[in-house]
Amino acid sequence: MTGLAVACRRVVHIYRAQAGDVVALAGVDLSINPGEMLALVGPSGSGKSTLVALLAGLMRPSAGRVNIGTYDMGKLSDTEISRLRGTEIGVVLQGAARNLLGYASLHRNIWLAQRQAARTSGIRLDDPDRILDLVGLGDMGRAKVDELAPGARQRAALAVGIAAGPGLLLVDEPTSQLDVRGRDEVLAVLETVNRELGTTIVVVTHDGEVGARLGRAVTIRDGRVGAEGRDGEDFAVVAGDGTVQLPPEVLGAFPPGTLFKVDHEDGTVSLVAGGAHRTLTGPDAADPPA
Repeated sequence: MTGLAVACRRVVHIYRAQAGDVVALAGVDLSINPGEMLALVGPSGSGKSTLVALLAGLMRPSAGRVNIGTYDMGKLSDTEISRLRGTEIGVVLQGAARNLLGYASLHRNIWLAQRQAARTSGIRLDDPDRILDLVGLGDMGRAKVDELAPGARQRAALAVGIAAGPGLLLVDEPTSQLDVRGRDEVLAVLETVNRELGTTIVVVTHDGEVGARLGRAVTIRDGRVGAEGRDGEDFAVVAGDGTVQLPPEVLGAFPPGTLFKVDHEDGTVSLVAGGAHRTLTGPDAADPPA
């Protein structure tokens, strides 16, 4: 299996409730290349976990399209989506214990994760010991999950996530309950899986360090793509409908309803607000209007 591409186009998701509908995603546009690693960052309630659930086929978008490789997730049956999650899409839920049978050995956990792929024609599976080698647990195949330290347990959850050789691996908050050493071990595993297997990896995280290590970090804010970081540099993103979310420090300087005049010259976009000229790429971008 090689890495799968991901494409989201104007994705909207609404949670229906008696107290009133909640718009979790409000027009997300996102493209991920095959074999790329990406972090989804943002505060709680921003919509990043909803987006990952749509990528995993755990929910369907209210509007827009989600494509994984050649599959349009909104058009697949429940049976087809279940097959994808057993073969081509790996999902690691937040909290290692939710992905593992604590009383079973690591070998047993991996075998259970491979069952559907083993029944699918044309799929060649790695030996469990090879998978454990990739996550740094090569000599612990007979160990019970409950015997492992927290960092090793999280790496075991990643082993289960890649057991079927998926082209896309979705991981929710893999480092949230770990110390710095455990976090670095988990990130090293993700980098190894990406490098050796070519797997496309999407990680949901609150940790900016995780985003920096993965190389590309997309910030979800108010149900939209608010910004993108690449190799330590932050960028605003033009959405499919032409909107741009300004950085929080800029929004804090200009109250809602502020009128801007937009100037575009020589590749620089400048804003004129309240009679004062502010260039967003300049050092005084966050200064209040005169």
